[in-house]
Amino acid sequence: MTKNTPEKIVSLSKIKMACQSCSLYQLCLPLGLHGEDLERLEDIIKRSHPLKKGATPFHQGDKFEAIYAIRSGSVKTYTIADDGSEQITGFHLPGELVGLDAISEDNHPCTAKALETTSYCEIPFHQLEDLSGELPSLRHQLLKIMSKEITHDANLLMLLGKKTADERLASLLLSLSSRLSNRGFSATEFNLSMSRNDIANYLGLAVETVSRLFTRFQDQGLVKVDGKFVQILKNDDLKAMISECVQSDPKMA
Repeated sequence: MTKNTPEKIVSLSKIKMACQSCSLYQLCLPLGLHGEDLERLEDIIKRSHPLKKGATPFHQGDKFEAIYAIRSGSVKTYTIADDGSEQITGFHLPGELVGLDAISEDNHPCTAKALETTSYCEIPFHQLEDLSGELPSLRHQLLKIMSKEITHDANLLMLLGKKTADERLASLLLSLSSRLSNRGFSATEFNLSMSRNDIANYLGLAVETVSRLFTRFQDQGLVKVDGKFVQILKNDDLKAMISECVQSDPKMA
């Protein structure tokens, strides 16, 4: 090692303060927590090794023990039907929680799979539940997150049941744009971590239809597409394609 090359030393104090220093601090559970309260939450959080693409933190039917906060990368959740077919239920980005839908039955109703190398925080739910009973701000934040999950599920049913194919894809692109923007990334240029097959499955469309829609949107000058790279050129025109109630859901994906 040369004199000018700094050693990569992991500081235990930095690990302890990861929540406060994390760029997602205002988007995850610590919202509204400060000082000693935040330290109490950090004490129960387990920061796991990164998941490789295709790895699964939990499977459908697994006993529910923790929820997972995505720190980097992205995850898809899906269920397996009796006939073995896969139905994607969501795409999850940094700052979002995965696993809340397992609370009612105490078992995970879906499988989570990393779409790319993904890091996350594992939060044991029973410890979180006990702590939220002592910290009103944490309890309030949990209720807000759960409410958003309910709204997301309702809007997804409407999207799949009443929207045209064009509106479905426009809704997904606008959702990803908004959520990435909230996390400090570009709202107009981003890479899709999910495949065309995954998008088609989630939107209830044929993969050929999704490919045709991307081509049509590009021909209309709405977007520019190069493989998985998407550039939104006419955000307002995409918004005009969908109803206000779908636009209001920041987690439609």
